[in-house]
This record gives sequence, C-alpha cells and structure tokens, in this order.
Amino acid sequence: MEQQLDAVQLDAVPLDYAAVRAAAGRIAGAVRPVAVIPAGGGISYALEYLQHTGSFKARGARNFLVAHRDAGTLPDAGVTIASGGNAGLACAWAARAEGVPATVFLPATAPRVKVERLRGYGADVRLVGDRYAQALAACREFAAGSGALSSHAYDHPLIAAGAGTLLDEIRTALPGLDTVVVAVGGGGLFAGIATAAREHGVRVVAAEPENCRALNAALEAGRLVDVPVDSVASDSLGATRVSADALAAVREPNAVSVLVPDAAITAARRALWDEHRIVVEAGAATALAAVRTAPGPLGERVAVVLCGANTDPADLGAAPS
Repeated sequence: MEQQLDAVQLDAVPLDYAAVRAAAGRIAGAVRPVAVIPAGGGISYALEYLQHTGSFKARGARNFLVAHRDAGTLPDAGVTIASGGNAGLACAWAARAEGVPATVFLPATAPRVKVERLRGYGADVRLVGDRYAQALAACREFAAGSGALSSHAYDHPLIAAGAGTLLDEIRTALPGLDTVVVAVGGGGLFAGIATAAREHGVRVVAAEPENCRALNAALEAGRLVDVPVDSVASDSLGATRVSADALAAVREPNAVSVLVPDAAITAARRALWDEHRIVVEAGAATALAAVRTAPGPLGERVAVVLCGANTDPADLGAAPS
C-alpha cells in the first residue's frame, strides 16, 4: 500500500512533469478545459479567463486542496491565503467545494470587484496594508494562531503544477505549438507551464511590466531579489519576489524573459476589446503586449495565455459606436 504524504512532504513535492500530470488527474472534471481560438498571423489566444473564478488560479487551488484532502492534512480550520485577489478567489472556490472555511488576506488596494466576489464565495476577507507582502505577513500570523492550512498565491509546487496543466490542454487544441507567452507576477503560472513545455520542446516567453519585474530582476541578479512594484498591472502581477521554481525555469534553454511598458499593456487590453470584445485584466493583457512589441515573430504557432478577467470593464473607456 502506498504511503500517504504528510503536509511537510506535500510542501516538498518537486515541480516536474510528473507533478503536472498528477495535478491533471486530481483536477480532471473540476476545472474547465481551456478554449483556444485563432487570432491571425500564427497567433492563438488561450482563453483561460473563462476558467472558474475568472482566472487560471482555480487549477492550482484545486490541486492544492485535493492533495491535502487525500493526504488527510486538510484541517477543520480550513485554509488561509494572502492574495492580490485572483488566488484568493480560487482558494475560496476550492475551499467551498471541500466544505472548509477560507480566510483571505488582501491589500486594501485590491479591486472592489475581487473583494465582492470573494465574499460571494463565502470567504472571510481581511484587508491589510497596501502591498501583497503586508497581506502575506498577516496571513502567516493568522495561520500560526488558528491552525488553518496556509496556502500561497504562487510559491508552492502543488499550486504551480496545477497551473502547468494548461500547457498540455493548449497543445491538444493547437497541434504544432512552438511558443507560449505567459504573464508573470510571482511566477506560479510561468513555472508550471515552463515545466510542462520543456517536456515537449515548447518555448516559453515570460512577460512582465517594466516596473513590476520580479522574475527579470532575479534572472539579472542571479538570485531571488525584492523589487518595487509600480504598474498598471500590479493588482495581479504585483509580487515583490518571484518563486525559486520560476527562477529555475527561466534559466532553462526553452525560456526567455521580456519586459513591456505600461502603455503597451493598456493598448493590448484595449485591442482585445476593440478587435474581439474580450475584456481581461491588465495582467492578462501583459502577455499580448509582449507579442505586439516584439521586434520579430516569436514563433510559427504561438499561444498567448489570457489568464484572468477579474476586472472592471468601465476603465476601458467608452465602447466604439
């Protein structure tokens, strides 16, 4: 009989392709398979913003909680997480499915739409400080005192492996895929996708705002570093430090890091609305901005991951008549 993993062992599960495949098995039937549509010029959009909770984060949250449930390490006190919003939504959604409480810590600057949706999922929402790091510190203190299981917005192998399940779904929908473009905040989505992409020889472009560049700065420094956060996309990409798994992934031959200005992110977000009537967060538009500002083609068959849409469409401006 296979020995069950405890909570400490689950934290130490390596992020490899086997972990991504295991995640796919755990979340099968619980998440929506990604839709992929052509956008012209060899570019396709992976519409992961149509996922439960409005972002890819549902994949990792579900994988994390199911793994703990199966290991017998999901406490009655439930789960707690610090988030810019999307990870908290996913955690609350997954916790509701498991019948346990979720306590979510957010910066006070989190978009109102995300706070309201969190409460709609039944989460206990606590607003702390104006940066993710402050919310994270409060979350850790709460976990230590309450006995709640501490999840993470991006820096956990189960979270990243769950996010990485996207890559095989994109490959199934888009045979011959050679490049996938991913927006990066803390790096969970990128690390998971890059891990699966490496297995299949797919190139990964990691896109970050110029002033919200935790991954790019770590690559440049050769180690994890804290960075300032000041971008139109900081509500979802505003991690001050990237995960170690993301730094390891970007050092692999199949990955490249690029930076894009806020003006290009705003223009890409607007273009998605004007051309396709797609409304996404600025963070999700960062991936498309990387394609639109690239000096040349990124590949012959490129998928751009539109990873989240928990946003207020009012700031797109008036729709064209």
